Amino acid sequence: MDKIEVEHCDFVHVHEDTVEKVQAHMPAEEELRDLADFFKVFGDYTRIRILYVLFQSEMCVCDLAQTLDMTQSAISHQLRVLKQMKLVSNRREGKTVFYSLADGHIKTIMNQGMEHIRE
Repeated sequence: MDKIEVEHCDFVHVHEDTVEKVQAHMPAEEELRDLADFFKVFGDYTRIRILYVLFQSEMCVCDLAQTLDMTQSAISHQLRVLKQMKLVSNRREGKTVFYSLADGHIKTIMNQGMEHIRE
């Protein structure tokens, strides 16, 4: 059986100046947790599909359900999560609610992710 190699320092010596410099620029723990939660949202296949559809056009729940061959209930559940994380926004037109990407940052994040996996 092959031995698993673990990354470690062969010589234990902490580079204090480097450690202090990095620690001085680290975001607060709460911000890092929020960032982790933000990226967790992108870890769901259905939510990624919804975001890609909304790249093309704003849509109501009925349109999203038809486009993605899903139930309106499933779409609504995922939209709720996406709204909570401020990734999508909505506007009402009469009795219809239309959803769209919240801002250009979302498209940039998605495009960079696609670029990364296609390399």
